[in-house]
Amino acid sequence: MLEGRLALITGGAQGIGRAIATRLATEGANIAIVDIMQDAAKETARELADKTGVKVGGFYMDVSDSASVEDTFAKVSAEMGTVGILINNAGITRDNILIRMKDDEWQKVLNINLTGAFNCCRAAIKDMVKNRWGRIVNITSVVGMKGNVGQVNYASSKAGLIGMAITLAKEYASRGVTVNCIAPGYIRTPMTDDLKPDVRDYWLSKIPMRRFGDAVEIAGVAAFLCSHDAAYITGEVIRVDGGTYID
Repeated sequence: MLEGRLALITGGAQGIGRAIATRLATEGANIAIVDIMQDAAKETARELADKTGVKVGGFYMDVSDSASVEDTFAKVSAEMGTVGILINNAGITRDNILIRMKDDEWQKVLNINLTGAFNCCRAAIKDMVKNRWGRIVNITSVVGMKGNVGQVNYASSKAGLIGMAITLAKEYASRGVTVNCIAPGYIRTPMTDDLKPDVRDYWLSKIPMRRFGDAVEIAGVAAFLCSHDAAYITGEVIRVDGGTYID
């Protein structure tokens, strides 16, 4: 159980982030939901607080802006206490094949998916080291491990999250901080619902289980990695993909 811990989840207003926030709250953690969609973050926080009874706050954060990240961490600390669990979940897609990909399609995905996680890790790590306890979980993707046509920006950002996690695991293992990744396959979320039908059909054909995943299945693994049961696990990538990677 995670009573007394404060978990900050980026992109926590919906989808996988919301599912993780809900699961960690049921484990007793207090929750800071941060999102660029401020109203949605606050509404999700209200609903989760009513449902679980733990302390939940909703905050605006642009993960790609280091000043916004520092400001939000300061607000969370002042209102809710020290962040002990960081879930780097915020992410976007801007799909295109390489020859057609515009500079802003490349850069925006890298800025949010990868630089955003870097900004949050840097903001969170000092208190984790000071307290000799911390859990960082990066939500990467099976695409970051095996690539995908039309997603050079997304695949690069998600592969970068894995390299980041392994490096930080080495840097902070002796300080009581674990850093791990979850690599989802095709999970039904508002973001994946926007994919074209032919893309969804392609992914379904590549899943040995022949079904799409649910956000709660990611949340369960996240809760495990934040728990005492996973205290000796760091620098790991756990695929939750219905067998997509091995196909």
